[in-house]
Amino acid sequence: MRRNKQLPHIKIISHRGASGHRPEHTLASYTLGARYGGDFIEVDLVSTKDGHLIARHESEIGHTTDVATRPEFADRAGTRTIDGAEVTGFFAEDFTLAEIKTLRAVERLPEVRPDNTAHDGDYPVPTLEEIIALAKALTKELGRPIGIYPETKHPAYHASIGLELEPPLIRALSEHGLAGPEPQVPVFLQSFEAESLQKLRDLELPLVFLMGTEEKWRHFTTPEGLAEVAEFADAIGPHKSMIIAVTDEGKLGEPTALVDDAHEAGLLVHPYTFRSENHFLPETLRSGTDATTYGGFATEYDAFFVAGVDGVFTDHSRHAFLAREIFMEEG
Repeated sequence: MRRNKQLPHIKIISHRGASGHRPEHTLASYTLGARYGGDFIEVDLVSTKDGHLIARHESEIGHTTDVATRPEFADRAGTRTIDGAEVTGFFAEDFTLAEIKTLRAVERLPEVRPDNTAHDGDYPVPTLEEIIALAKALTKELGRPIGIYPETKHPAYHASIGLELEPPLIRALSEHGLAGPEPQVPVFLQSFEAESLQKLRDLELPLVFLMGTEEKWRHFTTPEGLAEVAEFADAIGPHKSMIIAVTDEGKLGEPTALVDDAHEAGLLVHPYTFRSENHFLPETLRSGTDATTYGGFATEYDAFFVAGVDGVFTDHSRHAFLAREIFMEEG
């Protein structure tokens, strides 16, 4: 029996924009994600040296910009320890915003998304303010709300180097009419760190506690842990395998109790990340052997819609939108 027949409330969260079609975290990617049916622009926020919030997958920008090819920045390469992991490359916090604006985005996954590399060098790195302006413009253009879904990326690390993410985020949202119970466009705020979410609580916006698959998250998938999460958040963003795992035979397994338990605790559930290429799909949903080919993504979405999720993080907003339309018709 299908659940969640009120399907329009299931949100399509354009993960770094339409990152399956354009280099991620660019205004072009965000625009395409909305035009392809996405309800939210998902944004990873890191800080520049002078305290501006920009959109990058991580503080390390060597894999998502052309910085490594720029001789004037060769001496900026280095190694940092971020959340216990040693990372080598180029880091946003070593560049001013003016310097960041001279860089151009490149495709982060060229082996899986070779078509995206045709756009390497086309787009600059956007700021939070530019993304807010884009969401408002797209809302007007498309005649429906296009929200933003920012993540504070490694907030404890940023705080440790004197570049807290929360104060400039609070300031930007407040100044642009995106704070309070009735923001000009919808907003969700997300983080893997509860402390960061707690700093954002006064904005009166829904907060999403992200959860990974590592052992440290296991407690938060239990009814007791979810009740604790509900003390400081309004939703969870679990890895999708925590809801439906892939079996040893390469099939989608049976849903866990996580969605029902989260709903019982009063929490929405927005799993991550749905991607349409064979490379990311369970073996039985793949089409042929080429990793870059789209497989049976609709079957995967359908399973999660049946499981009762309230939204999906996706690199392919159009595919999620079409799968949702089919599910509505059949439901």
